[in-house]
Amino acid sequence: MRKVAIVTDSTTCLRASEYPHLNLTSVPLSVNFEGKTYLDGIDITPSTFYQMLEVSRGLPTSSQPSAESFRKIYKELIGKGFDVLVLTMSSKLSGTWDSALQATKGLPRGRVEVIDTLSSSLPQAMIALKAAEAADAGASLLEAKHVTEKLCKSVNVFFAVDTLEYLHRGGRIGSAAKFIGSALDLKPILTIRNGYIEAIERVRTTKKAHTRLVELIEKEVGHKARVSFLGVTHSNAVEPAQNLLNEAHKRFRIERDLLADLSPVIGVHLGPGALGIVSLTEA
Repeated sequence: MRKVAIVTDSTTCLRASEYPHLNLTSVPLSVNFEGKTYLDGIDITPSTFYQMLEVSRGLPTSSQPSAESFRKIYKELIGKGFDVLVLTMSSKLSGTWDSALQATKGLPRGRVEVIDTLSSSLPQAMIALKAAEAADAGASLLEAKHVTEKLCKSVNVFFAVDTLEYLHRGGRIGSAAKFIGSALDLKPILTIRNGYIEAIERVRTTKKAHTRLVELIEKEVGHKARVSFLGVTHSNAVEPAQNLLNEAHKRFRIERDLLADLSPVIGVHLGPGALGIVSLTEA
């Protein structure tokens, strides 16, 4: 049986060098900023990006990888004897899934499977890590695909942002939803539902927004529940992120945790100061 390699995209902010024991590859999206184009996670790091964003008057944009970018990696991995499982960010938010799918044309049948995770960022990263670990433990391509599809249905994710302006300008959220954050300077709470970003609540202060994130996870999984994998992600908000993770440990029995940056591509749409929490509960 052939080994399985996992391919994902840079919105996960996963670096293969941090997981040398796993067959994990990330295809970069691009950030277009002040007349220059940067490969996400290669030419620009999260810390550098958020520093630039704080002082820039213009708003950056992002763009998906080309099909050829994916195809090149598929060919390399197949040439090394791997089957390939591809996990992309939501097709409702980006054309990345379509690029990944188009890249399979002309390749040996049954060697590449592409999954739309209907998520992005940290939830996608956590799913990719679990899929890579299943592959490392000997799962076949179809077995790893089955594991991944189950994981995609067991994710809870909530974000707090300072403003919906970045999402609105980037076309990721409608003007009506934008209003709930701008009215009275309220802080929006977001989730990803069926692949779309939705604004679900608004609170009056950043502190209350961060507290609400843990409460929403608790509502989904239960007080003192066992959570197999919990993560916190942030855009240039290290201390609040660590505080949020600490609070989560007080409320849940967490078996594994992850604290991660939001990638520059996600930062383009959420802006600085965003904070997210993700739970993954396996059956």
